[in-house]
Amino acid sequence: MDLPTYAIEAKALVKTYPATKAVPAKQALKGVDLKVARGSIFGLLGPNGAGKSTFINILAGLVKKTSGEVKLWGVDIDQHPRTARAAIGVVPQEIAADVFFTPRESLEVQGGLYGVPRGERRTDQLLAALGLTDKADAYVRQLSGGMKRRLMVAKAMVHSPPILILDEPTAGVDVELRRQLWEYVRELNQLGVTIVLTTHYLEEAEALCDTIAIVNRGEVVACEPTRTLLGRLDTRAVVVTPQEPLAHAPSLVGFEGRLRPDGRLAVSFKSGAGGEVEAVLAAVRAAGVGIKDLSTEEPDLEDVFLALTYGDPNAADPTRD
Repeated sequence: MDLPTYAIEAKALVKTYPATKAVPAKQALKGVDLKVARGSIFGLLGPNGAGKSTFINILAGLVKKTSGEVKLWGVDIDQHPRTARAAIGVVPQEIAADVFFTPRESLEVQGGLYGVPRGERRTDQLLAALGLTDKADAYVRQLSGGMKRRLMVAKAMVHSPPILILDEPTAGVDVELRRQLWEYVRELNQLGVTIVLTTHYLEEAEALCDTIAIVNRGEVVACEPTRTLLGRLDTRAVVVTPQEPLAHAPSLVGFEGRLRPDGRLAVSFKSGAGGEVEAVLAAVRAAGVGIKDLSTEEPDLEDVFLALTYGDPNAADPTRD
C-alpha cells in the first residue's frame, strides 16, 4: 500500500454543538480545511475556545462532526472508522490512568485493547524510551505528575500509530521533563511518525514544528511553514542598554520606546529599505540617552500569534515586557 501524502486531511469540517436550556448553540468549527503532511511536526495553535480540542476529539472519535470530510492516513473516518482511528495515538491534556495499575500493566492492557498480540507488544521498549523503567512495577498513584504525563505518551504509542497527537503535553511539567519530551518527540519524528502538537508555550512550537496552523473562533487563520509565518511581520526592535538608568521611557521623535523591567529601552520600527536602525539610534541620542550597548530583535511566534488572533498586525509589539 502506497503511503499517503497527507497524514491528516480535513475538508469543510463543521461542528455545531446544539443549544441547551442554559447554553445557546455554538459553531465550534466553521468549515475547516487543513492538511498535515506525512512525516511533519505540525503545530496547532490558538487561544482557549478556538476549536482545537473539538478538532482533535473528532479525529479521536470522541466527538461526531456535523459535516465535512476527514481522512486519517488516507482513510475516511466515516467509511472505515476503526481502521482510521488505529492510525492515531492521542495524548490528552488530562491525565487518565488507572491508579491501581502499574505502568507495565497499563501498557499491557492498552495493547490488548488495540488488539496488539502479546508477542508483538513493546511495553519494555516504551517504558525505557520514556524513562519509566525503574517505575515499571510501581503503582501509578505513586508516580509524580511528570511521570504520569510520560506514561500517557507511552500508552498512546502501544499500537505503533503513524500519527501521534499531543494535546498540551508539557502543561504543568518542569523544564527538564519538557526537554526530555521534546527529545523523544524529535526521535519519533525521525522514525517517521507524524506529530501534531497543541501547546500554549509558543517557544515550544517555534522550536519543534516545521509547519504551524493558527485557529481562531473555529477558523484556520494561517497555515504555513514556521519560518514563513515568522516572516509575516515587518516589525523589529532595537534594544538599547543605556549608560545611566532611566526612570521612564523618553519621548522619541518618530518612534515609540518602552522601558523594560531590566532597564533596557526597546524601540520598535518597521523594516524597509534600510537605515532604520541608524534613525532609531539618532532619535535615542537626541533624547539625551547615552548608549552603552544595543541589540536588534526579530519578531517571534508570539508576535505573529497575537497579530492573527487579536486583530491588527500592528498590535504585535516586539517591545513587550
